[in-house]
Amino acid sequence: MIIVTGGAGFIGSNFILSWLKEKNEPILNLDKLTYAGNLNNLLSINAHPNYSFIHGDMGDRNLVRHLLQQHQPRAIINFAAESHVDRSIHGPSEFIQTNIVATFHLLEETRAYFETLDQDRKNLFRFLHVSTDEVFGSLSPTDPPFSETTAYQPNSPYSASKAASDHLVRAWHHTYGLPVLTTNCSNNYGPYQFPEKLIPLMISHALKGKPLPIYGDGMNVRDWLYVEDHCLAIMSVLDKGRIGETYNIGGLNEKTNLELVEVICTQLNQLKPASTPYSSLITFVKDRPGHDRRYAINAQKIMNELLWRPRESFESGIKKTILWYLDHEAWVNNILNGQYRQWLETNYQSRVSV
Repeated sequence: MIIVTGGAGFIGSNFILSWLKEKNEPILNLDKLTYAGNLNNLLSINAHPNYSFIHGDMGDRNLVRHLLQQHQPRAIINFAAESHVDRSIHGPSEFIQTNIVATFHLLEETRAYFETLDQDRKNLFRFLHVSTDEVFGSLSPTDPPFSETTAYQPNSPYSASKAASDHLVRAWHHTYGLPVLTTNCSNNYGPYQFPEKLIPLMISHALKGKPLPIYGDGMNVRDWLYVEDHCLAIMSVLDKGRIGETYNIGGLNEKTNLELVEVICTQLNQLKPASTPYSSLITFVKDRPGHDRRYAINAQKIMNELLWRPRESFESGIKKTILWYLDHEAWVNNILNGQYRQWLETNYQSRVSV
């Protein structure tokens, strides 16, 4: 048995679906079901004999203690996090509470559980913490990509809170001997991504003929990783990663935001033609505060040590993603409730086009 936190979110739900395809081992999903948690992502495996769901907060120590004692997991994978930079700018408090305080509580209960195990089970146990490349800060166009030894320089409330959680995980290993692993991934994309994130937002807006808002000059660069590739990398780290180590996971696909949106428009022109090219909807809006210019991942360590490589090119992954959203418009529309529309208005429509 393994336990995942945040398994109803984008990456967590994709991980559970991939796990049940790849492994014959039970998995328990502990999720608080905040706005981005969506059990509809997991409808296809609701009756799967190796899947179970608990509605709860990883910061609820009594609940976590009970689950650990009852299920005796051999591993915990921590996906649970507040993860949207724009939301962290508008309201950082939730990011501090979830990404730092709740992670601390989860670590403490895991440590207490770990200390009850016999030596053989201690040798097998792992705590895998899923983090982000945003903790490293921003790169110039000529800087080398982030490596596992790059100094942390977080620039947003979100990345600062994730950096803090990474440091806690490291400290619980070095101080208490908890067998931890940490992964820092680049920008994920793929099925079931909440439509406030760039790729699903652009697809959703384009299909509705709405403006495609791009921050600043559109030259901010991100490395894009197909979510299923990320999930397989996490499995590799869990199975073969060295205790106490960090592994960077990247898609080897650096794109400017403008280039990315233009690719989406070109694909949509072919897959679902409209009366005018979708690129005519591109609108430049005021940049967000502290917007990091470039992220890039050096993934040589995981590729050399664990023999992982991304299966999807950007071209194949983005086509799969767009086709999924075209086939699942009802999934998107179910999310676009009044509260989410209000959030979009707060974040985008209040920005003046530039």
